[in-house]
Amino acid sequence: MASETAAPSPAWPAGVGPGPGAPTALQELRRLRSSPRGLTDAQAESRLADVGENVLPEARTPSWFRRFVRGLRDPFTTVLLCLGLVSATVSAWGTACVILSLVVVSCLLRATGEYRADRSMAALRDLVATTATVLRRPDADLPPREWETPAAELVPGDVIRLAPGDLVPADVRLLRTGGLTVHQAALTGESAPVAKYALDAPTAVAAGPFEQPHLCFQGSSVATGGGTALVLETGTRTRFARAHGAPARREASAFERSVHGISWVLIRFMLLTPPLVLMANATLRDRGLETLPFAVAVAVGLTPEMLPVIVTTCLARGARLLARTHGVIVKRLPALHDLGAVDVLCLDKTGTLTQDRPVVERALDGAGQDAPEVLRQAAAIAWWTLQLADLPTPDALDEALLDAADGSWEAYDGVAAVPFDPVRRLATAVVRGGLGTHTLLVKGAPEAVLERCAVASDERERLLALAADQARDGLRVIAVAAGDRPARTRSYTPADERGLTFRGFVTFRDALAPTAARALRDLAARGVTVRILTGDHPGTAARACRDLGLDPGEVRTAGAADDHTATVVARCTPEDKARIVTALRRAGHTVGFLGDGVNDVPALHAADVGIAPRDAVDVARESADVVLAFKDLTAIDHAVAAGRHSSGNIATYLRVTLSSNLGNVVAMLGAGLLLPFLPMLPAQVLAQNLCFDAAQLAFAYDRPAPGVLTRPTVLRPRDFLRFITGFGLLNAVADLATFAVLGLALYGPDPLDDEAVFHSAWFTENLLTQSLVMVLLRSGRGLAAGRAPGPVGRAAGVLAALALLLPFTPFGAVLGMTVLPMGYYVLLAAVLALYALALWAARARYGRRAAAGGDHL
Repeated sequence: MASETAAPSPAWPAGVGPGPGAPTALQELRRLRSSPRGLTDAQAESRLADVGENVLPEARTPSWFRRFVRGLRDPFTTVLLCLGLVSATVSAWGTACVILSLVVVSCLLRATGEYRADRSMAALRDLVATTATVLRRPDADLPPREWETPAAELVPGDVIRLAPGDLVPADVRLLRTGGLTVHQAALTGESAPVAKYALDAPTAVAAGPFEQPHLCFQGSSVATGGGTALVLETGTRTRFARAHGAPARREASAFERSVHGISWVLIRFMLLTPPLVLMANATLRDRGLETLPFAVAVAVGLTPEMLPVIVTTCLARGARLLARTHGVIVKRLPALHDLGAVDVLCLDKTGTLTQDRPVVERALDGAGQDAPEVLRQAAAIAWWTLQLADLPTPDALDEALLDAADGSWEAYDGVAAVPFDPVRRLATAVVRGGLGTHTLLVKGAPEAVLERCAVASDERERLLALAADQARDGLRVIAVAAGDRPARTRSYTPADERGLTFRGFVTFRDALAPTAARALRDLAARGVTVRILTGDHPGTAARACRDLGLDPGEVRTAGAADDHTATVVARCTPEDKARIVTALRRAGHTVGFLGDGVNDVPALHAADVGIAPRDAVDVARESADVVLAFKDLTAIDHAVAAGRHSSGNIATYLRVTLSSNLGNVVAMLGAGLLLPFLPMLPAQVLAQNLCFDAAQLAFAYDRPAPGVLTRPTVLRPRDFLRFITGFGLLNAVADLATFAVLGLALYGPDPLDDEAVFHSAWFTENLLTQSLVMVLLRSGRGLAAGRAPGPVGRAAGVLAALALLLPFTPFGAVLGMTVLPMGYYVLLAAVLALYALALWAARARYGRRAAAGGDHL
């Protein structure tokens, strides 16, 4: 045999790569100090002590306490802690207690939600082989015996047996095989079983280790046939375990980037506010440190104190609902927002768009016409090779043939069979023909079958071109041929497969997932573009897309220029998938990635949100942010909707509270400079904030309008700054109008020279304007929508009632408020009516601009 000539890859373990120095099977046995009879018990025990058990590294999940502490690193939480400490320093104990309580509640909710998700995942580590059939000898001079041993006790140098249905327990080299094919989709994404066979001296035909026929890897499973293999690597040295290892640090997700951006814009404002207030009051009003509590209260007033609580509550509620109704586990709460922001979803086709099994498309003769008899003959070969060659189960193609033929093969009476061999790529059934004759029915790869047919070379080329046309259309193709032989009693061999007559082709396509077409339409309606990144053949992937109504466009092979812009990218390696996902993120997209194999792990880490089904390989599940009960695109559609529901409520809260707070702060700063006294006492500022914050908890339970769910939800700091500036200034104008009303009342013809009246009046006006803002600035809510008030409407009503009634209560007196004259309420009603009209008009104008720009309010 020819030796390998390809350059070795330094990333491959010893003996696992083509190259000039690639060892033969005998050299590999000598390197591992083993033999075809396996190790002795003593050798195995010694090596087990040296190299350790054949197990994956244990997944270490953070404890509840660590998650709690990690929540304190949130930018807003840090700022709140600082403001709480400043409040305690100036003896504003009420402010300090409120702020610290909000911090604790937020961290408790977040830590508890994520800890529960971890517990839900604890029972899912079940995919690695648990036992293996190994050859061991009690002593070097005794013959080997086969016995079942825990896969954890395998060591390099062991010789194991592989049978149909077995999970490959380690990285192995095949020594002997018989019709062996393996599923390695978990490693490569290739949906079809791959033929494997022993090679004494491998040839340089493979681009990578997974394509070498003499190697099998942990994480794959035996589809058909069996064999004997030498264990090369175990434990943490297998390719499966290396993919399972600690990943590179994940880049900030869409949620983290947006919240941090908004946070730091507001943090700059908050850090500037107290010094400005102190300097302005010291310069213009000759007031010094006595205004520090007021300055801190103003800074707190600008802070959306409830943001950590609102965010965590919204995400935790959405995560609980998904787990309960759709079996979707959100392991990392911010990932739910990332799902809502997803505008590109990358996935493999196998098991998602298609089921992991083929179905017969059609049977055709050499002229390309339908030929039902060809299907019956192919099914007869599948049936009789299964019955007469003692195969345990049919492979996927044979099962598809038997399903399509529906018993029509019974017309053929089998007498012998030569099972499929991946080297010759044929399977043969011998059936009774006419008097004194047997008929050989042969099926297999078109090239292999036509090579054994008695046809002219130009006819053979035409038939091969016909088969190639079918393959380019995304179909798998097998050829069928037949030949009569005199009946005999001795067995038939591959040598009899000569001088055959060509009968036709049978084509197969991947069975479509029943819910995939509808899910693709639903995702498209939500503005989510689906990209297919697959290890399969380009034609196969394109065919599945067309059958589901998804336009594949120009199918590109991984590595082509701008491959990240294509709808379908075929022949993807794990590195290609991660590279394409990263390129999409750099282009400004929020990317979700659905994967279930070891080959998908790099892309799961590279995406904004990684998604894996529950039956994915262990390492993929642990790398994902979201785990699905079933590999179903419908569940992703529900998860995207839940993410947008939560994100819409968070966006509403931020718009409402920041615009209102900014307007109040601007008005307070102006009033503090214009008035000879503080416009509001620090205790009143904090009480007002507390009332507003409590009312805004309703946003966590609101139901956004349907329009919010139809577009990706992205929190853009620049858009938020523009929004809160515009509506905040409008709020400040309303406050200044209130000042004019109060000025008329305090210094007009019948003056009320009372600071308490000013404080009480402005306190009432502020809460009433905030109630209006809560109702009129809800995300996606149409201005004329005739919906029930809902939790936000009810909370706004309670807040308005509290604003009007609090000055009449003893608690109002404690805060330094007084009962207002009735004439003030008439003037206030006029100011509020004008403010509501202005707010309505501004919101309508902003809504039109946002819609024109493809955004939503």
